[in-house]
Amino acid sequence: MTIAFTGGGTGGHFYPIIAIAEALSDLVREERLIAPSLYYFAPNAFDEKALFENGIAFVRVPAGKMRRYASLRNVIDLFATLFGTLVASEKLFRLYPDVVVSKGGYGSVPTVLAARILRIPVIIHESDAKPGRANLLAARFAEKIAISFESAARYFPDRVQSKIARTGIPIRKALMRTEAEGATQYLGLERDVPTVLILGGSQGAARINDVVLSALPDLVSFANVIHQTGPAHFKNVEAVARVVLERSPHASRYHPINYLSEIALQRAAGAANIVVSRAGANSIAEIGLWKKPAIIIPIPEAISHDQRTNAYAYARTGAAIVIEEENLTPHLLASETRRIIDDLELGKRMAAGAAGFTDPDAARILARQVLAIALSHESG
Repeated sequence: MTIAFTGGGTGGHFYPIIAIAEALSDLVREERLIAPSLYYFAPNAFDEKALFENGIAFVRVPAGKMRRYASLRNVIDLFATLFGTLVASEKLFRLYPDVVVSKGGYGSVPTVLAARILRIPVIIHESDAKPGRANLLAARFAEKIAISFESAARYFPDRVQSKIARTGIPIRKALMRTEAEGATQYLGLERDVPTVLILGGSQGAARINDVVLSALPDLVSFANVIHQTGPAHFKNVEAVARVVLERSPHASRYHPINYLSEIALQRAAGAANIVVSRAGANSIAEIGLWKKPAIIIPIPEAISHDQRTNAYAYARTGAAIVIEEENLTPHLLASETRRIIDDLELGKRMAAGAAGFTDPDAARILARQVLAIALSHESG
């Protein structure tokens, strides 16, 4: 049995694949099946360590982006996608997987088109409240369509509605639990002080970083701050923070981190009283599982079609407040953070609102469906 995964070039596309692979491993062991061969088709490996740890071989397939504005690069990238489809067709033909699982994103398009040409079954999963164009394209010939938000279903054509099921977002096993014990010592936090965890997505967020730096003197006056800056921004943020906090008696409460590993994220989430985050579907799902009050700052609609929709869908549970990026100021960020931390009843209500938003069995539900289709195709 052979299973191929594909997805775009972000953590939001990549890490749910890892979660499904983890669940597949559990099911195969429980049902005493022969372990499948797993492959990841994409323009880049994204996280080679995660692939290696889950026994997934990387297969490089070029792909071009389709921007939402007029650009000559759209024409160039169209040819890149066509070339990628030829590459994917050749590589899929050699491996001939029993099923292709797509998380969407530009990086998935060549592989799902090649799977269509070769009549290989395709399952797609859409994390966002508003589906991306890659999944809308793949939905036309997908065997099954999994969604995370009920609102996503209405964007798909009527003729595929019978194939749609709400599964939730697959989350890696390690991130389904937090580790409050030992977090203070591990992260070097000041005891008996509230903690704010700031996440800008796997690549960081320059706009959030800038506002956090300006708000730092206020934030550290009442809380520890764990700030995931993103690898590309870390050195600059660290240098600016030293200047900003030079005269602060609480400078040691600020903890910039370029990227949070699974263990570090478990502990940071365990220590956090509130999470400030972008509105990626994965991030929201993880915050929901952690049952933490949140301030959600979506990427503007002009740049990302999905985050604003995700943010307000989650906020309707009462678990979060949304601050639009255009309204984000250092004073507003600090004052809203302090307001939620200081109001213990509000914090409890927000935590309660998060309960049930994310299905912890999502990865297992998807993995079982993947196995069923793969076994059917293998024996067919």
